[in-house]
Amino acid sequence: MSTGKDGREECACAEEDCHESAAWDRRRFLQTGGLGVTLAMLGLSSARVSALPITELQGAANASERRYPIPAADSVNIDRSAQTIVVRADGHMYVFALSCPHQNNAVKWVAKDHRFQCTKHDSQYRVDGLHTSGRATRNMDRYVPRRDGDAIMIDLRQWVQSDKDPAAWSAATVVV
Repeated sequence: MSTGKDGREECACAEEDCHESAAWDRRRFLQTGGLGVTLAMLGLSSARVSALPITELQGAANASERRYPIPAADSVNIDRSAQTIVVRADGHMYVFALSCPHQNNAVKWVAKDHRFQCTKHDSQYRVDGLHTSGRATRNMDRYVPRRDGDAIMIDLRQWVQSDKDPAAWSAATVVV
């Protein structure tokens, strides 16, 4: 491979079906979003195929309240200082306690499976906190978010348990 006058890599080989040229074409295809085009042609959403990105953040604190910016895209965000998980998924924002309701062990995001999982007993939860399997007997605990412009606010002293107040648990979301 060498670099041509226009800055692109060129194969030094004169053969039309050169293997290096084919490798460059595959690389270029992936770099320019060819995978997304292929998924669209197959009728698949790249959001459903790819995993939600996970980042760490720290919400702005004001007494017992936290303020979190609304992410521009679906994502999972961990605020270790407040022990919360802030999720944007499928047009909704959720804020969960970082601990599993079974025995208060930390839950982790399993990106490849698009779910949360308890780090001790492997209870599993959907992205919206709904319990799907394992020793836990209820869904992940939710904080009640309220929208404040381009952010959401939560009170760390008030969370909802799905087995004690199912209606409030279901309502503990902000549509974005």
